[in-house]
Amino acid sequence: MTTPPASLWRHRDFRQLWAAETVSQVGTQITQLALPVLAVTFLAASPLEMGVLTALETAAFLLVGLPAGAWVDRWRRKRVLVTGDLVRAVALASLPLAYLLDALTLGQLFVVAAVTGTATVFFDVAYQSYLPALVARDQIVDGNGKLEASRSVAYVAGPGVTGVLLRVVSAPLLVLVDALSFVVSAFFVSRIRTPDVVPDRATRRPLREEIAEGLRFVVGHPLLRRIVACTGLGNLFGTITTTLLVLFALRELGLSASVLGLVFSAGSVGGIVGAVTAARFARWVGEGRAIPVSAVVWAVFAVCTPLAALGAPEVLLAVGTFGASWAVVVYNVTQVSFRQRLCPPALLGRMNASVRFIVYGTMPLGGLLGGVLGTAIGIVPTLWVAVAGTVLAALPVLLSPLLHMRDLPDELDATTGPPVARQVDG
Repeated sequence: MTTPPASLWRHRDFRQLWAAETVSQVGTQITQLALPVLAVTFLAASPLEMGVLTALETAAFLLVGLPAGAWVDRWRRKRVLVTGDLVRAVALASLPLAYLLDALTLGQLFVVAAVTGTATVFFDVAYQSYLPALVARDQIVDGNGKLEASRSVAYVAGPGVTGVLLRVVSAPLLVLVDALSFVVSAFFVSRIRTPDVVPDRATRRPLREEIAEGLRFVVGHPLLRRIVACTGLGNLFGTITTTLLVLFALRELGLSASVLGLVFSAGSVGGIVGAVTAARFARWVGEGRAIPVSAVVWAVFAVCTPLAALGAPEVLLAVGTFGASWAVVVYNVTQVSFRQRLCPPALLGRMNASVRFIVYGTMPLGGLLGGVLGTAIGIVPTLWVAVAGTVLAALPVLLSPLLHMRDLPDELDATTGPPVARQVDG
């Protein structure tokens, strides 16, 4: 009879890592909304400047996303986590301080966005790599589940929390609260007692070789290649929308920051509903079909954003954000689960790094494109371009075998031959 693994609730060091990761992920989500609101409401940022801000927030995924994992494996993970948190805390705290001194500029905001974005990339890689050093082998799955649950909740609830806070505090004060959240995260990490050992240098392989293996798996698998294309294009055009959304709502539609907060709260509710119903939806329509169907639903609700310029902006933005958030979470839950099951365990880290590089690497490009188009043709026409792009993004999975698959391949299919559906409808 197999003895069940010990409960991680009683594992002191894991609780510290879990608490730190949870606080840090919530802080990251607050940053991604608080900085644009600060740029629009206090610095009168133009569409092009908003594009530059978004690009700088996400540029680290493109610039250091691939090698970050290998670098972190060569450093002390605890030190990386604490440093990442403190760097973000200091950078963000400089913004409300400059505001109080009447010295806040867009240039400073750009630097802070780039610094916090880079620190976030390293923190995310490090906390995922630190877990095996803290817990027993038979506790790793449970630990990953708890860490990913916190990440998912922060992802879907963070914008809503930020929206609620914006109703009671101004953007500079919210940024200060955000900075303090990273100090709290660093405090929890510092309490971890397990010795942090640097891996043996003799086990290292050339960085380029390890990166190439992960990329070959991602682009070489027929279904995974289509999913990555859909996700990358979706992030490209979705970032165009998010780059201009705050500007559109506050300046074009004349909404207040508190009303915008309610819109993001609606989005967080849609994401939570998506997390709860994703598995049931996949069973209902079929696991393979759930991917293209959710991509199409995302495109349908994306139309609500530019339509808000015609009237009833609060309702249309709330409905669009709710529906799009539901679709994105369902899409992510389904395709991430497929990727994890499909990939051989030895390639998981590099596969995930490669996917993140491709699908997040389009976001800074989307930010710049949104800023340029918003300046050249106007905000509303640019939002319609983003909608058309979201429809385009669905095509790689819509025009694929996924639409006719009820079940998706598993690891055995991936390691023994081309992917085939265990059950194909139609």
